[in-house]
Amino acid sequence: MSTGTGANSAPGHISTTNDAAEHKQSMFSSLKIRNYRLFATGQVVSNTGTWMQRIAQDWLVLSLTGSASAVGITIALQFLPMLMFGLYGGVLADRLPKRPLLLATQSAMGLTGVALAALTLAGNVQVWHVYLAAFLLGLVTVVDNPARQTFVSEMVGKDQVANAVSLNSANFQSARLVGPAIAGVLITAVGSGWAFLLNGLSFAAPIAGLLMMRTSELRPVVPQPRAKGQLREGLRYVAGRPELIWPIVLVGFIGTFGFNFPIWLSAFVSDVFHGDAGTYGLFNTLIAAGSLAGALLAARRGHSRLRVLVTAAVLFGLLLTVTAFAPGFWLFAALLVPIGMFGLTVNVTANSSVQMATDPEMRGRVMALFMMVFTGGTPVGAPLVGWITDTHGARAGMAAGGLVSLAAALAIAMVLSRVGNLRLRVSRRGVAFVPSHRTRELVAAA
Repeated sequence: MSTGTGANSAPGHISTTNDAAEHKQSMFSSLKIRNYRLFATGQVVSNTGTWMQRIAQDWLVLSLTGSASAVGITIALQFLPMLMFGLYGGVLADRLPKRPLLLATQSAMGLTGVALAALTLAGNVQVWHVYLAAFLLGLVTVVDNPARQTFVSEMVGKDQVANAVSLNSANFQSARLVGPAIAGVLITAVGSGWAFLLNGLSFAAPIAGLLMMRTSELRPVVPQPRAKGQLREGLRYVAGRPELIWPIVLVGFIGTFGFNFPIWLSAFVSDVFHGDAGTYGLFNTLIAAGSLAGALLAARRGHSRLRVLVTAAVLFGLLLTVTAFAPGFWLFAALLVPIGMFGLTVNVTANSSVQMATDPEMRGRVMALFMMVFTGGTPVGAPLVGWITDTHGARAGMAAGGLVSLAAALAIAMVLSRVGNLRLRVSRRGVAFVPSHRTRELVAAA
């Protein structure tokens, strides 16, 4: 187990004791910092555009092909670069100055949206164009993601990092509330091309924010020197620490099989409820509402506990399975809200638990591995889930993802209980790890 700053997040500690009163901090304290305020404002605009493009992209592919598998291929291509190059993207972000790097990546992302808009508005778009745009966007994201995450500390300083990270998540989910709704209206009224164009133009906001920042108020991080074997060292570090590897494995399973909402929701809209792009936008908005609630609840917790992670993962898998067989439209729609809440709780809790359990000098490589596993599994899971959905129907596809997520959560709960010499207790209050009888006897004897 880690003996650094993350020691307190080992399974035994988290599961068997109550933490002291948490330090209370204003939920929006990071926004008092001018540079971060500019960053957050630009991000909420571009995130809204990004969600508009995601909805328009999925709906365009479904319209061109009539296949949920094609939607799955599009998603897979967007996340394939993260699987292939994710760790190297983190290394590159550590070696280059963040602000100029983000200016380049944000500009490139805007150009992909404008190019796809031009093809669509001209009536020349083909499905391979969408595939190519998704892959190119994924390549840029490999560098943009770690650069944005690490740039936060340069803007706000060490004391405000946790608050700023929570606000970033809330920012993303707030945009997810607005973007799909706007996209649904635009697609229905004037077509997908205008959604792509607005997304491309939306990147002017973060670019302007980066240019307006006061560089004298930034806290630049010293670039990491090049050295051989750094990636292997990071992998060995994670492999030897169960409090790191098992949360990463859990989010890997859930990210691969449980976060395929574009495939399932597009199939439910077209095949089960016979809706349109507006219905698809509504479903995504409901998931976003639950995710925003999960982000705000996570921001209020000062500590990340593995029992919260396991409980949220179990409930996420269970709800996903139950929702797959919801008989009516409004019941299905209502259940999307808690699915979004527990799914976001899994993501945020695993992320913060892994960071707390990692020694500072290894955090960059560990978090790069975390992001690679969480998003990099999509190229494997999305085509498979898309095939199940096409072959056996939307309900079977969604239920399969839920059952895999549920099985992974329960299996890893058992592993964590063995690692910490604990037993799993399930009650009306949730899932918790408690000391085994043998552990209590040893403590009493001591």
